Amino acid sequence: MISFDLDTIRILLHLLGVAVWLGGQIVLAALVPVLRSIGEDAPRLAARRFGQVAWPFFALVVVTGFWNVAEVDPGSVSAGYNAVLGIKLLLVAISGVAAFVHTATDNKMVRGITGGGGAVAAFGAFLCGVMMVS
Repeated sequence: MISFDLDTIRILLHLLGVAVWLGGQIVLAALVPVLRSIGEDAPRLAARRFGQVAWPFFALVVVTGFWNVAEVDPGSVSAGYNAVLGIKLLLVAISGVAAFVHTATDNKMVRGITGGGGAVAAFGAFLCGVMMVS
């Protein structure tokens, strides 16, 4: 039976957070060439504004992620599930740290590595989440 309950809200909030965090990174990366054509400072200003929106949603992902884990019966999951969960948690941490370093540095090479690496880590975490529910 299909129901609207606390589990639905938890999963909805988690996926909303992922959509903004990962989806926003993809959209912002696609906009960088256009923003550069507008002005030298435009990409930085857009990234700063994105961060004001994205960081609260990253926090939402982390909180609902721990909530998701708390709802799982440890005795009902396999070692493979636990391994994928561990990888997912590591990738979420890498994504957050990389994004933080990306915003905190003035070094273009570091910004490029952390921007791309953080997005890849976020996508990997998303893939792990899909694997865990399928």
